[in-house]
Amino acid sequence: MDSWLPFFVIVTALAVILQMAILAAIYVQFRQMNQRMTHIATDLHARINPILTRLQILVEDAQPRIASMISDAAEITHLARSQAQKVDRIFTEAVDRLRVQLIQADRILAGALEAIEDTGWKVRRSRSHPGRRAGSDRRHRLEGPPDDLGPGAPGFGVYQGS
Repeated sequence: MDSWLPFFVIVTALAVILQMAILAAIYVQFRQMNQRMTHIATDLHARINPILTRLQILVEDAQPRIASMISDAAEITHLARSQAQKVDRIFTEAVDRLRVQLIQADRILAGALEAIEDTGWKVRRSRSHPGRRAGSDRRHRLEGPPDDLGPGAPGFGVYQGS
């Protein structure tokens, strides 16, 4: 068994040396990779830094304009709302005035139709009166209809609307 001991010592020493070589290779590769990553990060930082600086300047320049646009939009919204309320008030007043005018026109037309109907009734009554003489009909035709609606009639030419 003593002969096996030097053999296991040699195999163990070779395994330790092999592990050391593998760890040294990993270390070298890790250092190279670290240098590449550092170089890539530096290059990326060198490229992105000017872009970020320009972007920051652009945002700083645009911020007052954006704030102004938001303020203007709020003011426009306020003005539009107040104008819409004014237009609504004007249309409401116009509709109310139109309603009053239509009521007045209806009253005037109703009065005129009533006067026409009354005149027609009087004309029919005067024409169909059974006790009239023949001469009175001729006199009536020469003189014309009674003047209850003419220029001398009471209320002629007076506007009676409200």
